[in-house]
Amino acid sequence: MKRILVVLTNQATYGHKNEATGLWLGEATEFVEEVTKKGYKVDYVSPRGGYVPIDPRSMSYAKDGDFIIYQREDFQERALSRSLKPSQVNAKDYGAIYYTGGHGVMWDFPHNQKLQELTRDIYEQGGYVTSVCHGIAGLLHVKTSERKYLIQGKKITGFTTTEERLSGKKSVVPFLNQKIAKKHHAIFVKKRLFKSHVVKDDRLITGQNPQSARAVALKLLKYL
Repeated sequence: MKRILVVLTNQATYGHKNEATGLWLGEATEFVEEVTKKGYKVDYVSPRGGYVPIDPRSMSYAKDGDFIIYQREDFQERALSRSLKPSQVNAKDYGAIYYTGGHGVMWDFPHNQKLQELTRDIYEQGGYVTSVCHGIAGLLHVKTSERKYLIQGKKITGFTTTEERLSGKKSVVPFLNQKIAKKHHAIFVKKRLFKSHVVKDDRLITGQNPQSARAVALKLLKYL
């Protein structure tokens, strides 16, 4: 049974603004809860490795299960304090990679070459590439060995432009995921705002918003 690689952000602020953001907690904990219940082991990686900040807004939405995982020594240590650097990770060890969200990812996921290479290698060795909400930012620029965008021609979803506007961050984020996805010739599929929605196309599984993290895990488990 191969492991699952969970990708987290190191970005603690909205760009250079003195306003806190980071990982949306439930997008990590709900996914981890589901896959570990089925016996899968997870590792945590971030663009720079080490410390992973949590978006303080996400704590007010956290459920009992989120806090159970959040308080575990393993999660505090391996996810939030000492996440791996991409250079410490071997793609051959993993059957899937999962990009969490939170607004922080908009700054440090999109152009991290090492993460892109890991994603490509996991996919091309037969693994699954998955994301939720803003985590789709980590997939937008990934290219295959044939130098085509991984998402090209694929049905995907992620945090929509409308959801970004309603969250009050449309003018703050450096780009809009839905816009870039369409620019790179993905088929962007969206449903009701802030309701769980997951899209699978081949070995690409994506969730629309924070409410979709658990559903992404369950969909992945169905096919692993």
